[in-house]
Amino acid sequence: MLFKLPAAWLSGVRLSLINDSRCEVKVKFKWINQNPYRSMFWAVQGMAAELTTGMLLTKCIQDSNANISMLLVGNKSNFHKKAVGKITFTCEEGENAKKLINLTIQNITSKAWFKAKGYDETGDLVSEFDFEWSCKKRNNG
Repeated sequence: MLFKLPAAWLSGVRLSLINDSRCEVKVKFKWINQNPYRSMFWAVQGMAAELTTGMLLTKCIQDSNANISMLLVGNKSNFHKKAVGKITFTCEEGENAKKLINLTIQNITSKAWFKAKGYDETGDLVSEFDFEWSCKKRNNG
């Protein structure tokens, strides 16, 4: 991650779990990722949230052995509470990712929305992000 996503690495974003159904990323509030209001900068939360959805989709693409490119084309977010302490972002849309890849293999280009939720150490919802991913089948040639 250091070489592919250096800003995320420096901000403390770390992949903690990935399987066929979910992805989990953690980030701890600290000086380097703070905003002027003594909480985690929204963009750091966004990086962590995007990583959960993107890695889940990347895993499905790799598992399919298909030549597919992916591109983030939209996002929405909501913030519910100050992000302090350790925030855990999860995306539990493995089935949605598999459907998107299967559609892409059949239809060449497809899009789908994926939700990532961030929770603090007490289990309270801090923020929610929705990312729209577009996948396109590449020509083999």
